[in-house]
Amino acid sequence: MTATDAQVRLLMKERSNGKTQEQAAVKANIGSCKTVRKYEQLDKLPSELKRGREYRTRADPFGADWREIEKKLEEAPELEAKTLFEWLCERDETKYQEGQLRTLQRHISNWRVMNRPQVLSLDQIRQPGEILQTDGTCMNELKVTIMQEMFEHILIHSVLPYSNWEWGRVVQSESLLSIRLGLQSALIKLGYVPKAHQTDNSTAATHNLSPAAREKSPAERGFNEEYLQLLAHYGMEARTTHVASPNENGDVESSNGGLKRAVQQHLLLRGSRDFESIVAYEKFLFDIMEKRNVGRQQKLTEEISIMKPLIVNPWPQMRELNARVGNNGLLRVGANGYTVPSGLKGKRVNVRIYEWQIEVWYANQCVESMPRLTGAQHYSINYRHVIDSLLRKPGGFRNYRYRDDLFPQAVFREAWEALERHLPPRKADLAYLRILKQAALGLETDVSQALTLLLATKTIWDDNTVAELVQPTVRQMIPSLIPQAVNLSVYDQLLQVEVCHVAA
Repeated sequence: MTATDAQVRLLMKERSNGKTQEQAAVKANIGSCKTVRKYEQLDKLPSELKRGREYRTRADPFGADWREIEKKLEEAPELEAKTLFEWLCERDETKYQEGQLRTLQRHISNWRVMNRPQVLSLDQIRQPGEILQTDGTCMNELKVTIMQEMFEHILIHSVLPYSNWEWGRVVQSESLLSIRLGLQSALIKLGYVPKAHQTDNSTAATHNLSPAAREKSPAERGFNEEYLQLLAHYGMEARTTHVASPNENGDVESSNGGLKRAVQQHLLLRGSRDFESIVAYEKFLFDIMEKRNVGRQQKLTEEISIMKPLIVNPWPQMRELNARVGNNGLLRVGANGYTVPSGLKGKRVNVRIYEWQIEVWYANQCVESMPRLTGAQHYSINYRHVIDSLLRKPGGFRNYRYRDDLFPQAVFREAWEALERHLPPRKADLAYLRILKQAALGLETDVSQALTLLLATKTIWDDNTVAELVQPTVRQMIPSLIPQAVNLSVYDQLLQVEVCHVAA
């Protein structure tokens, strides 16, 4: 009769207390004294007597080919079981069946355990108030929308490893400007300053990317001077993880996943992933982080007692640049270009660069504000800025480098193609440019609606036809004013009342 470890421990206890084998068997619910005698003689628990199975219940289907599989794995350990299985099937289509893939996956998994050492995560002792870790994490998987438009964004996420207190800001790219926004927001929310700020080694936003530094390895590049100035302003040290060691930033990396799971759950509770603005969405995230930080107050108090209070004013959440507008009306900001009003051609302007937009200032006035482009070699071409020049030089339209940006909606491109079919090239270009001028002077939506109607009629039309459709709408929008007759006798009555009041 078999027995469990708990039963054997109980009968041994009863026997040590002077009970007979029969009494111990009854107490441990064992029906045979022979079983009691067996475990007394062996002096071992049932679990200690079990032996692992050292034989196979059926033949290994991959036994004949295993040496070749093992050789492939030694040469290229990153090979996947599915790839090797397909390779085996190509050699002999009748030898293996699709259902045997899982068996090969187990074989290869066991081989990797026994033959491929792994780099372990080394648990660290966290000192309170020592460090603030910051990392950018992509939030696109949450499928958040702003006004029904897909919102691609990153969260600059900051975490205190000791208490796991966290804060974050929504940005569009992991740049020095976004790191500044995220770090300063976390410090302002916290009200205290830890000893150091740590980012991962691959964060180009914080590292020197000058032409000379690009030729060096990430470990040799050093920090960006502007980033060092920011940390010096707050009295913090700059730290980074070692190359290929993301586990050193493991606290914020782990918290990234936890926060995204929490946001996902709150979005499900909310019943909608659409927000009216970025501000509304960011407030939604703030509320979630506030709730997550409630249970961290005890350890946060320990950190605050060690950290320095925040006493300096924050840096402006923008960078300023002085640049000259080119003869083509383009303003270069970093590696990207923006059109500005043509009157600024050749002028030097001040550019204020924020996370989500840039502002162009001239003579102490903001003359233009537009969304900030990310990446490199991208262009923001506003047809309203160049339409007058194109009308004066319509021959430049066809080969204009940024011509595709002169079709603000798909219906505008369709309109130009329709004009080309029934007008000579120069007349078609001029007619389209005049239509674009109407959109610049009025409402683009009115012009697009007129074009949609004309394209549906399949008749011949031009810019004059569009003007006839659009202009009545404009006139209807302007209300007619009725002259009002002024009765001056009312003022005389008021004066009489005031005189009577003074006399009284």
